[in-house]
Amino acid sequence: MKYIEVERKFALTEPDKIKQELEERGGEHGPAVRQVDTYYNAPHRDFLAPAVVSEWLRLRETDNGASVNYKRWHPEDAEIKTHCDEYETAVEDIEALRRTLLALAFTKLVTVNKIREEWTIPGEVAVAFDTVASAGDFVEFEFKGEAGSAEEAVALLQEFIDGLDVSLGDRINRGYPHMLLGREC
Repeated sequence: MKYIEVERKFALTEPDKIKQELEERGGEHGPAVRQVDTYYNAPHRDFLAPAVVSEWLRLRETDNGASVNYKRWHPEDAEIKTHCDEYETAVEDIEALRRTLLALAFTKLVTVNKIREEWTIPGEVAVAFDTVASAGDFVEFEFKGEAGSAEEAVALLQEFIDGLDVSLGDRINRGYPHMLLGREC
C-alpha cells in the first residue's frame, strides 16, 4: 500500500498503560524527536476553501533531516476520513525548498511544533506519541502491514486498536493543523 496512509488519532489519557501494552506485543521505540511541520497553501487552489479540508502540503524539519509531504484525504467531502494518498520524500536543502515555494506564491498556513516518540509493532502498526504545542497530547496508530485495499487496512488497524487492553481517549478526526487553525474539519 505504498502512497496510501491509514491512521487513527486519539487524545492521550494513559500513555504508560499504552506503552506497556505495546512492549508486551514486542513493540520497540526510538528517542523522542522534535518535529517542526510548516503547512503551506497553494496559489492555484485554496486548501482551506472547502467546508472540509482534504489536502495539505507540509515541510517537516527534525534534528535528523527534513522532508516534504503532500496528503489528499478520502472521502474528500466527508468530515471523518478513512485514509489518504500520501507522497513524502526526504529533502536535502529545506531552505531552498521553502524559498522555492514562496517564490511560486505558496503561502504559509500554520506551523505545528511537536515532540514525537515513535513505536513500531513488528509487521503491523506504527504508534506515535505526540505532544503538540498549543494543542495537547495525542497517540496516533498507523497501519504498516500488508493489505489489499485501503478498506482492508482500515479494518485491520481498527482490529489492532480494539485489541488493546487499555482505555484510549476520545478519537480525534482532524489533524494538528486543523486544530491550530481552529478548523473543525
